[in-house]
Amino acid sequence: MAKEYSLGGILFTVGLILAAIIAVFSTAETPTWSIVTIAVIGLIVGLLNIKESETQIFLVASITFLISFQALSSIFTTLALGWKAIGVFFGLMSLFVAPAAAVVAIKAIFRLARE
Repeated sequence: MAKEYSLGGILFTVGLILAAIIAVFSTAETPTWSIVTIAVIGLIVGLLNIKESETQIFLVASITFLISFQALSSIFTTLALGWKAIGVFFGLMSLFVAPAAAVVAIKAIFRLARE
């Protein structure tokens, strides 16, 4: 039986891989186009990939993810002995998850306001 892939799932994987590639190959500064691209993909993932039944767990996981990635970014940047790619990767992943979490949170607020 062939496994079906959703657009949201595919975009999540693309966002993760794109963040890693940009982090490795960015030089002095992360390009603006990459920040916008990662954020837009995050928005699309939040719109397409999270079902109403998954809202609460996604928002809790997103908050945990964003807080832990800020700390991990600092730790790994310090331990990496100057290799900026790790810090850039964690920053891009935060930029990827934050818009998705914002979209899901807004949808949840509207749902609560309707009830």
